[in-house]
Amino acid sequence: RENKPRASLPAPAPSTFFPTLLPSRSLRYPFPHQCTVTLLSGTHIPLSGRNPMLQEALGIRPHVLVLNKMDLADPHRQPAILEQLKQQGCSHVVFADCQHDRNVKKIIPLVAKLVSNSPRYHRAENTEYNILVIGVPNVGKSSLINSLRRLHLKKGKATAVGGEPGITKAVLTRIQVSEKPLMYLVDTPGVLPPRLGDVETGMKLALCGAIRDHLVGEDIMADYLLYTLNKWQQFGYTQRYGLAAACDDIEPVLKQVALTLGRTQKVKVLTGTGNVNVTMLNYPAAAYEFLRDFRAGRLGRTLGGRSPEGA
Repeated sequence: RENKPRASLPAPAPSTFFPTLLPSRSLRYPFPHQCTVTLLSGTHIPLSGRNPMLQEALGIRPHVLVLNKMDLADPHRQPAILEQLKQQGCSHVVFADCQHDRNVKKIIPLVAKLVSNSPRYHRAENTEYNILVIGVPNVGKSSLINSLRRLHLKKGKATAVGGEPGITKAVLTRIQVSEKPLMYLVDTPGVLPPRLGDVETGMKLALCGAIRDHLVGEDIMADYLLYTLNKWQQFGYTQRYGLAAACDDIEPVLKQVALTLGRTQKVKVLTGTGNVNVTMLNYPAAAYEFLRDFRAGRLGRTLGGRSPEGA
């Protein structure tokens, strides 16, 4: 039987299946009088990661969209992403890798220029810039702040960074990120809309860590990841785990992941002569490793900007 990619999403679920980290009223941020907002969105999900409620909260304020984690996406798709975002009214975009400080230096000059060109938010008597950093969970808001401090102040971390969404629990105090010009950033908790437009958008956000894995289910997420990799003919996982060919069935894939990475567990089995310890493959651990390899870019530069629907 020819192994063709599935034509529809695995494990369909209603959009209400996905949790909301903050209620909509939390989007009414106490903006400083003069403010430029920097939105961050994982480069894996440049369109899914943009929260329309954030756009509404911004109003007419000048803002920059920073697409973080550029090292995990295909750079050849950047022009297509820029064009799509431009059609949505977002013309100031920076691709960045905050972990390694790539392209981060472009942000402060761009912010200063936008504020200076905005009479409503630029006042001659103001000698400082205040920026609120907002976006979906776990896309690197805290990492951006720390990267800017490293580059412009030669200082270390000012805000906690974690691999799970929800590390930042509340709006923090201002954090200086630059001396010339004098600029402060404020980190905020990640936010998701109360109701996602469709299941696939929720799955994309979950894959990239915007929703805690256990809330969706790592087995469901691993199956969706396999479906998506095959759909876009990204077969790096076959080489990573020693598969003979691409496979659209998650069970044999996770079996091979467990065998390759040594993810096993000991289980007691009751027999006629007593309890016997048996070593079995740990499928939940294999699903976790499959997701982690994807997020770390070990399955190749995948998904980023493939298309508006597949971004």
